[in-house]
Amino acid sequence: MKLLYSSASPYSAKCRMAAAYLGLDIEFVAVKTDEEPSLLIDNNPLGKIPCLVREDAPSVFDSATIMQFFNRDTKGKLYPRNPVRRTEAEVLEALCDGVTDCLIAIIYERRFRPEDKQHQPWIDKQWAKVERALDHLDAHLPKTGKSLHGGHFALAALIGYLDLRFAGQWEKGHGKLKTWRKKFERLFPDYEALKPQA
Repeated sequence: MKLLYSSASPYSAKCRMAAAYLGLDIEFVAVKTDEEPSLLIDNNPLGKIPCLVREDAPSVFDSATIMQFFNRDTKGKLYPRNPVRRTEAEVLEALCDGVTDCLIAIIYERRFRPEDKQHQPWIDKQWAKVERALDHLDAHLPKTGKSLHGGHFALAALIGYLDLRFAGQWEKGHGKLKTWRKKFERLFPDYEALKPQA
């Protein structure tokens, strides 16, 4: 299998970390989505990453679907088996992915619109969502033992993306999240290599 990814993508980072944690035999293939390479377009008509390319089987996308595929492929090693804890992990992942959606909306507004066309109220609205979610996460950190789950990887990818694109803007008032990141790095030594990076 091949996982098509971008090094800066938090969604890619989540899946790459999970694959490494599970010991899956997957080749990571970097692609540039703006160039719309045939390898990507032929396997995901949306041209989005991450995209899991399988031999003699349909490709799998997006990141949440890939994570569930990994869980089934490893007979339940990526999410808790207990229904209550499973739901907690999936909600954590959904929250972190949702924050990431807001951050990317901000990045795209600034990157693809001329400065005089950027809509600051839209940016402010997205950032307000981010701050509310980060406050919630800081107050309700997930329990982290020796076993990691999909929600943990989503949170780690989100923090990595915040560090990459919003350093100095998110840390104030979120000391517990910064401490959690250090704990996660101890549990998952590959974090430095697989987190979102330019």
